[in-house]
Amino acid sequence: MNIPAPDETPDPGPDFDLRTYLRGSWSVDRTLLDRSNGTRGTFTGVVRFTDHDDGGLYWREEGTVRLASSSGAPFSGPASREYVLRPADAPAVLDVYFPDGRPFHRMGFAGQTNQDVHWCDPDTYRVTYTVLGPDEYGYRWDVTGPAKDQLLESVLRRLDAAPDPDQDPDQNQDQDPDQDAAPAPATGPAPGPRPAE
Repeated sequence: MNIPAPDETPDPGPDFDLRTYLRGSWSVDRTLLDRSNGTRGTFTGVVRFTDHDDGGLYWREEGTVRLASSSGAPFSGPASREYVLRPADAPAVLDVYFPDGRPFHRMGFAGQTNQDVHWCDPDTYRVTYTVLGPDEYGYRWDVTGPAKDQLLESVLRRLDAAPDPDQDPDQNQDQDPDQDAAPAPATGPAPGPRPAE
């Protein structure tokens, strides 16, 4: 995947509302590289951003991870993860939290808000978010340190239009009935960087 460098990231404009942009369902395609041992993999699945009662969003990701080790048997299995995105100091950014309330990082697309750093003892996680189009965005995790040396690149493409919050749900016959369902429990390995518990 070729996610543009931070200086090539288009600025979505001063009136950009990240919550509105994200709401709905997205396909996700991710490449994974463990630079320490050459293991490569992919994750494909669906991400759903649904309303959270604090004005933010739930981020629920489910799919299949496939890993091909240079020295071992390939692995394929289900994987999922979830986060809570909370309103920040401007509509163009959201603060990402783990489900247990621990802060993770800040998410945004404009200016320097498209980059953040999260330290998880003993490694450093650097993320860059990039708008690739009106219905496509990507992000890149570069994880370095004594325990991990990984690169994860994800591209998300909108599967449906964001629902109109003022529309009566009974009038929207095309809405995914599972979109507002409670998240299923996480299974399998996390398809991306996760701080140690």
